[in-house]
This record gives sequence, structure tokens and C-alpha cells, in this order.
Amino acid sequence: MLEYVKTILQKVSFNRYLFERELKKGLRYLMPTEIDEFRDWCYDRFGLTYQPILNRYFKPTY
Repeated sequence: MLEYVKTILQKVSFNRYLFERELKKGLRYLMPTEIDEFRDWCYDRFGLTYQPILNRYFKPTY
């Protein structure tokens, strides 16, 4: 499921509204063990563009 959610986010990354909606849905589908990997991938891939949205859905790691 992780790869599917990544694919969807890449496809909708052109639109802020769609990106946030699909990120929210994707987090519901993932297993708790996949969330850390997904968070890191999201920040690597979309951190420059959508950091405020990502910060809303992921707790900061220190």
C-alpha cells in the first residue's frame, strides 16, 4: 500500500488541494510501521513545495 500512496501523491503533486487530500487519505491506509518511511519520503520529495502541509500531518522529529 505504501508504494500505491506514493504513486498517487506524485500524480497529484501539481495541485495543493489534491495533494493535501490524498496525503490525508493515504495516512489512513498505511500501517503504523510504514508511517516513518512515508514521512521521510514525503519530506525528501515534497518538502520544499509542501512543507506547511506536511508539518500539519506529521509530528516533527528531533
